[in-house]
Amino acid sequence: MIVLDKIEKFLPQVEKPARYFGGELNMVKKDPEKVDVRFAFCFPDVYEVGMSYLGLNIIYKLLNQRDDTYVERVFSPWPDMETKMKENKVPLFSLETYSSMDEFDILGFNISYEMCYSNIIRAIKLANLDPLSLKRKEDDPIIIAGGSAIYNPEPVADFFDVIFVGEGEESLNKFIDLYKEKQKETFSKKEFLEKAAKIEGIYIPSFYEPVYEAKTYRLKRINANAPIKVKKTIIEDFDKSFFPLDPIVPFLGVVHDRITLEIFRGCTRGCRFCQAGFTYRPVRERKSDTLVKQALAIEKATGYDEVSLCSLSTSDYTEINPLINNLMDEFEDKRVNVSLPSLRLDTVFEDYSKRLASVRKSGLTFAPEAGSQRLRDIINKNVTEQDLFRTMEQVFSQGYTSVKLYFMIGLPFETYEDLDGIVELVKEVKSIYGIAGKNNPRKLMLTVSTSNFVPKPFTPFQWIPQDSIKALEEKQIYLKDRLKMKGVRFNYHNATLSSLEAMFARGDRKLSKVILKAVENGAKFDSWSEYFNYENYSKAFESLGINPAEYANREYDTAEALFWDHIDCGVKKEFFADELKKSKNIELTNDCRASCSACGLEEVCFK
Repeated sequence: MIVLDKIEKFLPQVEKPARYFGGELNMVKKDPEKVDVRFAFCFPDVYEVGMSYLGLNIIYKLLNQRDDTYVERVFSPWPDMETKMKENKVPLFSLETYSSMDEFDILGFNISYEMCYSNIIRAIKLANLDPLSLKRKEDDPIIIAGGSAIYNPEPVADFFDVIFVGEGEESLNKFIDLYKEKQKETFSKKEFLEKAAKIEGIYIPSFYEPVYEAKTYRLKRINANAPIKVKKTIIEDFDKSFFPLDPIVPFLGVVHDRITLEIFRGCTRGCRFCQAGFTYRPVRERKSDTLVKQALAIEKATGYDEVSLCSLSTSDYTEINPLINNLMDEFEDKRVNVSLPSLRLDTVFEDYSKRLASVRKSGLTFAPEAGSQRLRDIINKNVTEQDLFRTMEQVFSQGYTSVKLYFMIGLPFETYEDLDGIVELVKEVKSIYGIAGKNNPRKLMLTVSTSNFVPKPFTPFQWIPQDSIKALEEKQIYLKDRLKMKGVRFNYHNATLSSLEAMFARGDRKLSKVILKAVENGAKFDSWSEYFNYENYSKAFESLGINPAEYANREYDTAEALFWDHIDCGVKKEFFADELKKSKNIELTNDCRASCSACGLEEVCFK
């Protein structure tokens, strides 16, 4: 407890000391001396963000079911805490036992967003370990990574011993079994990694070497144990898959402070910009009865007063009406709210909206994505203006006054006429409220939020260049001037941050040097506006002679090798190329539930 003795002296001097306490309701307590494997789940962001991440509770509770393993949590310290830790020579520690990260056998980093890379480096350094895997010692912890943003692992490949591709629930237990075998038979780290490479879904970066020849690229295998392609893992029976019924209840307010039910994984819609929609395929659902039982158990174990239905497209859940009705039957008298984070515009909202609003009316979010039908067809959104207007009439007539509309700008083949379409849609929504909500004494609160298009691997737009920072900012100013309307609030994302996200999303191993240099320059908490400073990265690119535009703003040929071609997400590259061609021709692809589009996952797809 040396760490605890030290931090107790300065915790009152930092913001939100409860971030560093541990000891919450439903936290797992074990004797670290009585387990074989100590595993630190490292979330490279602040406590409030990490504790809102469903995957943390899933992995934490899943692996802690094992008597031989103790999983503890580690979060990035806020800058004020990091300063105090450095001043007092306190290493980064876990919340369960206040153990230094270098005391663990395995350090597992979640990567759910490219802009957490700098915090990963800072965390490894705070553990007094070398960020580069090849420079770490034989007896240092094995450092692994997984998460939704790891489908192009190359920008951070040099930092990790092992990278998990796909749904880690399937491969983590096998990995820990292998680690126990390593302890028993005392084989070397290299031998361990060679055996680990044979587990489906595991990528060992050190077993591959990038080769640049003229204008071509390939990733060369330098260890025969490494697979040519790393295939993602998939949970086939999602209804019976593990789900924590006693999640940890934080001491302080977090981003998502509620019961979260993961109702299904995957998406059949095929929006051409959406990486998650393709990488989480095929669609697998939990039964309505299973979800109600989970909700009841979690409410009893936590006391939460809200249930949120989580998925990529919640209203596509086949049992959505009976699920909502059954949840409301159980929770309405307890004043527990049921919420849907985001709804499609072609949802028959009136089927269940009255029951949702019976406890309390929360705000509703809808995503038209683009301002014109032409552009919505290009991105295969498969919704129309009529869908939006019909849904708004239903929403406003039932007393809702807070609505958020979500759009993207900088989409492929976008024109300023498409931006004008956003403005016209907003005007029409205001007009609809004037009619459908005329008897409501409250004023309309309409939030228009725009993000910037980022070309992502394993999407039809992975070959498309991103708009320049200047072009994105000009579009933001254009919309800002035209959306100055009463009752309308306009939000938009930092264009420079989106540009950097695109660089990392489509990057190669050269960017590991950029990340290290940027951290030396002061990069940290890049997803937080108060700390993001692009100069940390621009100086790094310049000093290393690397052109960032080559990653963000270059158009790739569909025939050339991509930096993530060694990863197999299950969807064929040829399918993505065909979808890109269809987008250029403004052709739609049907929802997979209507007809199979032969993406490559036909044998395991939702039926």
